[in-house]
Amino acid sequence: MTDTGLPDTDEAAFIAAARSGDAARFALVTEPHRRELQVHCYRMLANVEDARDLTQETFLRAWHKRASFEGRATVRTWLYRIATNACLDFLAKRTDRTPVPSGVPDPEVEVPYLQPYPDRMLPEDPQDAVVARETIELAFVVAVQHLPPRQRAVFVLRDVLGWPASTAAEALGVTVASVTNALQRARVTVRAQLPARRLDWRTPATHELSSDERGVLAAYIDAHERHDLDGLAALMRADLRFAMLPDPGTVSRTAREAVDGWVSAGLFGPGYDDWRCTATTLNRMPAAALYRRAPDDPEYRLFTLAVLHVVDGEIAELTGFDAADKPWLGLPATR
Repeated sequence: MTDTGLPDTDEAAFIAAARSGDAARFALVTEPHRRELQVHCYRMLANVEDARDLTQETFLRAWHKRASFEGRATVRTWLYRIATNACLDFLAKRTDRTPVPSGVPDPEVEVPYLQPYPDRMLPEDPQDAVVARETIELAFVVAVQHLPPRQRAVFVLRDVLGWPASTAAEALGVTVASVTNALQRARVTVRAQLPARRLDWRTPATHELSSDERGVLAAYIDAHERHDLDGLAALMRADLRFAMLPDPGTVSRTAREAVDGWVSAGLFGPGYDDWRCTATTLNRMPAAALYRRAPDDPEYRLFTLAVLHVVDGEIAELTGFDAADKPWLGLPATR
């Protein structure tokens, strides 16, 4: 994404609002950028709650720095610059925002702070590169977390948003040469983290679920509601990767290991044998919202989310998330 040919807040209206000293008027002209800035912060931080906080921090900083807007770049670029640096400041203060060892025999890490991003919170323009499926899927967001913060910022600004090196350098207060070097290193790291089938994040974007994805999701929901462990296992690749977040040490590397772990944890046993599921999408991926009815409870309550990555009609990756007490998901708490 670049400024060329893209809609932006009317500059004259922005300048007038900034000079007026009217905070409400300023908020009105900057608010249209909230969704895309929040996605940007999410890619930097992999956490919806952090992204929401940092987006609000961006608007607060923009208000306090409004006199610094000189019109040499668009308002959108100016806001992205503020948001990027707000995220870098946040990461500099947090020691718990880096991947950690997963505990599986082969070297692998988990991102325990990873949260799924509801599609309903994405910008509404389906053509916008901000919401390209290839750069919002969980695997891509996790791969970006392996980058040091400044490399992360360079990679997102250059390869996701499509900024020129000079613009990214100005935003980060570094040289063009530094940006170029950081981007080269970042690309190597990201490519090492992504499966070969998902290396090209710069091809024309896709957005919609495929018929395979819709079919597998429907079959997953049906098997789960019928307590059909064999049916669930049949939907998965033998080398399925499973993780349940934010619980540590839950990574499984095979479908058999994942199913055995679910059984040992009590799935479909007493208290975990009454389910209703709803199809949804998160990170532009097929997902099931799993509602559990506990004994003596008249209602099914939102319990977990299962996000599926489907390859050739099979589930290659299954990521579970705790869904309780997260109203930002936009899902009913009961059904």
